[in-house]
Amino acid sequence: MSRAAVSIPSNIAEGSARESDQEFKRYLEIALGSAFELETQLLLAVRVGYLDETHMGTVLTSLHQNQSGINALIQKLKK
Repeated sequence: MSRAAVSIPSNIAEGSARESDQEFKRYLEIALGSAFELETQLLLAVRVGYLDETHMGTVLTSLHQNQSGINALIQKLKK
């Protein structure tokens, strides 16, 4: 989970330094994939009892907002 969580902002930062919007978009897509990977790992951790569901709604809401923001940037760069 830590690796996926760190990968999200790291790929956004690395992509922002690239030469073209196309390259930036590719790094945003990788960041989005990491965000979905993190979501899956969180849900599995709750399911197997490693994490308590108490604050999971807040965590998932925040993660979904980040996923939406990344996706919006990707869509903007496609145009």
